[in-house]
Amino acid sequence: MTPRYLIVLMAMLAGTLLLVPSPAKAACAPLSACSCTVTATGVSFGTYTVVNASPTDSTGNIQVHCTLLVALAGSFTVDLSTGSSGTYTQRALHNGASVLDYNLYTDAARTQILGNGSGGSFRITRNFTALLSVDQTMTVYGRIRSSQNVPAGSYSDTIIVTVTY
Repeated sequence: MTPRYLIVLMAMLAGTLLLVPSPAKAACAPLSACSCTVTATGVSFGTYTVVNASPTDSTGNIQVHCTLLVALAGSFTVDLSTGSSGTYTQRALHNGASVLDYNLYTDAARTQILGNGSGGSFRITRNFTALLSVDQTMTVYGRIRSSQNVPAGSYSDTIIVTVTY
């Protein structure tokens, strides 16, 4: 498998994970005759309440769509960057000097941190069997841990999504 990359930026704004809506296009090898796009929907956490004893959870999606494949089977991986924290252990939303910890996960139980397979994180790998198109959607599970004493405001972080196929 020759690596090809599709990159989409994800940003956290005001407690909402926004995935840049414009699709990223991939250049395919001349003989593979394909075109791929990656799109994503945002993770909306809503309002974060400092005194809430429960974490704030939400979900978003990453969709990979490839057309006119000249292969009967293949696979791709989805990797997420660490964002501004520089670590998968705990990602960080920033509002000036204030920090609100959060993370992104591969599973609904929020036990497997979504990353690139390093630093204790997991990547998403999908196999496919197709001749003309592949259309797969992956859910991103987000969580802001509870009881963080932060001032009100808009917190943000940028996550890069890389799809290799």
